[in-house]
Amino acid sequence: MLFTSADIGTWIGSLVWPFTRIAAMLAIAPIFGARMVPQRARLVIALLLTWIVLPLLPEVPALDPLSLSGALVTAQQLVIGLAIGFSLQLVFATLVIAGQTIAMGMGLGFAQMVDPQNGVNVPVIGQYYVVIATLLFLALNGHLALIRVLVDSFQSLPVGVDALTREDFRAIAYWGARMFADAVMVALPAVASILLVNLAFGVVSRSAPQLNVFGVGFPVTLTLGFVTLVFAIANLLPQMQQLIDGAFTSVGQFGNGGP
Repeated sequence: MLFTSADIGTWIGSLVWPFTRIAAMLAIAPIFGARMVPQRARLVIALLLTWIVLPLLPEVPALDPLSLSGALVTAQQLVIGLAIGFSLQLVFATLVIAGQTIAMGMGLGFAQMVDPQNGVNVPVIGQYYVVIATLLFLALNGHLALIRVLVDSFQSLPVGVDALTREDFRAIAYWGARMFADAVMVALPAVASILLVNLAFGVVSRSAPQLNVFGVGFPVTLTLGFVTLVFAIANLLPQMQQLIDGAFTSVGQFGNGGP
């Protein structure tokens, strides 16, 4: 059997280009891209997923991976994988913002913890929401749905010279703008309760100026914040499911002109 250099280049490209998209997604996606996950583990998962989905992928273009066109295709697969992982990462960023908003209202903005997802310091309430969101994400089989969306992206955005359009990047920006509105909706019950307490203490301070509002108000605000979190956490499941569905819908529209 005789193999030409073009055939060998096509075989290499059929493995390298899907692996590039999958590895880029795993590098930034929630849970898979966490700092606590070793890079070797992500590499093994990316190779395993590439080997599994390789028979299901459309035919790749007959390009030399070392040529200029092949390098352009590699860069495009890298961008597509990062866009998929980033769109889902915004879901967890939404809950971090909600936790930070609640923590500032409770007076716990100074209490910081290390976020294992991103390796930065966040308020303890934000870390609490991240832990709950991670458990809900796994309970809803979000990791399996993410892999399914990644495989489906090879149908809507097959390996080739076509990549994300301007409308696709606009859809990512639109989804990022929704992050702040969704964070307000998640934090609204606790923030509204704390605001009413602060207004009540404002009235009390005007009625009894000799009362030490800061000494009395801080423990009450802190206690009420924790009580509100206990009742508000019951509504986090439908909100989390709505956020995940919105992220997957945004990713599923890549290559179709955006929303």
